[in-house]
Amino acid sequence: MNSKIIPARSYNQNHVFRKYVPGKRRISIYWSWSYPGECNRDLTIMDNRFSTMTETRRVFWPTYETSEWDAMHFLQGIEGTLELFHRSTLSFQKLAGEVTGYPVAVFQRIDQAGYMLPIDERILADTDTLMVFGLDHLISDQEAGPEEISAIREWLKREGTCLLIGPHHDVGFTDDLEQRQIEYLHHGDPLVPRQQRFGQYTRSLMKALDVPVLNQYGLHPARIPGTKKLAPLNINRELDSLEILKDVTTFNFHPHLPHYAITTNEPKKIHVLARQPIDLERPHPFTQAGNTEFNSLLWMPPQGARSGDILMADLTIFTTLFGTSDSLENFWRNLAKMKIKN
Repeated sequence: MNSKIIPARSYNQNHVFRKYVPGKRRISIYWSWSYPGECNRDLTIMDNRFSTMTETRRVFWPTYETSEWDAMHFLQGIEGTLELFHRSTLSFQKLAGEVTGYPVAVFQRIDQAGYMLPIDERILADTDTLMVFGLDHLISDQEAGPEEISAIREWLKREGTCLLIGPHHDVGFTDDLEQRQIEYLHHGDPLVPRQQRFGQYTRSLMKALDVPVLNQYGLHPARIPGTKKLAPLNINRELDSLEILKDVTTFNFHPHLPHYAITTNEPKKIHVLARQPIDLERPHPFTQAGNTEFNSLLWMPPQGARSGDILMADLTIFTTLFGTSDSLENFWRNLAKMKIKN
């Protein structure tokens, strides 16, 4: 780690309010997990927990065998893996900060120091785009409370707001152990247990805000035959009036991505902007049912009293754990440059 090129880092400080400037978008990330709750999981239980950093090192050996990642410099338990997620969004934060002129604020529902922060005016007052990252396991029982729902509804009445909801996968939701094994072999990630169900907080948020979507499965995206390059998205550019997919062909690779299943028959309520082809060489119940793509980016235009936009996109699109690309950075840039009408 070269200390000369890393900015000075602060920790456990109060958020500094970002003053509104016309045309500039203030972006905030909200991790919906309980950091202590996830880190204190019993390591003898295989399912519905994150891997420890030691397990991660074993799988990705020798990637994390330098001194930067040893016990003196980096956490070795589950908390180390959660910190990898935090570090993996730094590139997005840097790019978004350069585009908007504002630092990206990062909040956690319950942080390392044990402080709980529900979504309220402390977050919303200086936020134009709120990104809710759903990496809380269902068993942790994180739920959006009535006060939070009311605050978000009121915030969405303000023109120019954008709520991006990003629950991750729901692997092995069935009691059928054979199907769990098929799903495991499909995504091929040894760090993901046979059952790992994410996004209770985001699910409760979607239900309360009448977002007709359910995150399902953990699907392995297809690559271009004979290469390691991700197969291009199937993009509905005619519906992309926000222009968030301008100069975008792919997001980034991740071995287990959710299908955002639409649960309404009202076609004008929610639009599928992008679908990702699935690796059909790896059997999965979803593809065996005839599906060849999964919904990867959805948009709910303003409707009724809601003046803000609602987007659905997996949180890993904003991480660099599995690399980045010019196309992905174009998507980040487009999102950061979304016009504010107010």
